[in-house]
Amino acid sequence: MDGDMTGRLGYLGLLIAVLGAWVIVEYRGRLGAAIRAGMAWALIFVAVLAGYGLWSDIRGELMPQQAVMQSGQIEIPRARDGHFYITLTIDGTPLQFMADTGATSVVLSQADAEKLGIDIDGLAYGGEARTANGIVRTSRVRLSDVTLGPITDNRLDAWVNEGPMDGSLLGMDYLRRYRIEIDGDKMILTR
Repeated sequence: MDGDMTGRLGYLGLLIAVLGAWVIVEYRGRLGAAIRAGMAWALIFVAVLAGYGLWSDIRGELMPQQAVMQSGQIEIPRARDGHFYITLTIDGTPLQFMADTGATSVVLSQADAEKLGIDIDGLAYGGEARTANGIVRTSRVRLSDVTLGPITDNRLDAWVNEGPMDGSLLGMDYLRRYRIEIDGDKMILTR
């Protein structure tokens, strides 16, 4: 245990001791009231933890997602970080991509490639790409049954990046198949 952790544990212990002393003084002779107050605070704490844990599950319902309009256009809302995230279904597996009009190719992170059943250890990383993080090795793969809304493409060439990536990128190799329009906080794709 390092010094920083020891300091944090010491501070936490001191805080618990002060809080415990206050409870003893405040509720002296009223054990039932102390237990009720403790249970109320414990339930509040558990509710906050549950809400935090469920946030990733419910945020998709609270925040707008891409939508297919009656005209066949696909509207993608701008995320809080300023990017547009598009979910494609590839061979029945939904994957989220960041739309990157500055990227030429579709680039899969290793984690997303594994979700698609690609053996990343068996790939031949013979290509190279210049990225913001420097030069990385890549391996070409072919994706089939790529679906966005009502549109399915039978095949799409992509690259698996050997370097670390937070998520996959949807470059112009795919996006150029659509007419792209940015209207305020939404991207509209039309084919």
